[in-house]
Amino acid sequence: MPGAPYRRASSRSFERTLFTEPVLYVSREAKPTAAGQEYGVFDRHGLHIGGVAVTTLSFLRRVIQLLWKSDQYVSRRFEVRDANQSTVLKVEKPSKDPLARFVVTRADGTPIGEIIPANAGGVRFALRAEGKTIARVVASGRQRWEVTVEDPVGTEVAHVGHPSPELSPISGNACLVEIPLQVPEPLASMLVATTLTIDIALTAQPG
Repeated sequence: MPGAPYRRASSRSFERTLFTEPVLYVSREAKPTAAGQEYGVFDRHGLHIGGVAVTTLSFLRRVIQLLWKSDQYVSRRFEVRDANQSTVLKVEKPSKDPLARFVVTRADGTPIGEIIPANAGGVRFALRAEGKTIARVVASGRQRWEVTVEDPVGTEVAHVGHPSPELSPISGNACLVEIPLQVPEPLASMLVATTLTIDIALTAQPG
């Protein structure tokens, strides 16, 4: 059936990317960069295949928070990058946005969709694209970032949780991201943007 999800191949014969791997590990320990900080993303074998860069100017953000006692006046920007440090997706929370949403775009700024906070029946966020809701982010664990992503008919399409330390291929604190099915665009990009940034961007405390 055209457009139907199918399982991702497990062969190592093709280049592994953020969009082909069914299992990803996102480090929760940031590494400083020239422009801010970055959280590494690894495949199930521990191979570094990308990262999430925080591009918000932290010093400016702190100054504005002190002056206005609020984080709403500062845009928060994040970039999802591949293994070659090329930006593939951007996630931004615009300043003074009444919906407190996160806008997802491609590297060139082409709009993909929005991640909008929700609070109904365990739903944390709604993923919207092309004028409709394409998925829901539902709380599934004790931590705020432990969630399940479901499509409009309730099928689980992604999960973010805490990896078993003995099974994790990387050392240190990390998030386990599982996207077992290949799905069409724009859901594919929205899943990658949401699951890779949900701990770093969507649930981070201001400051």
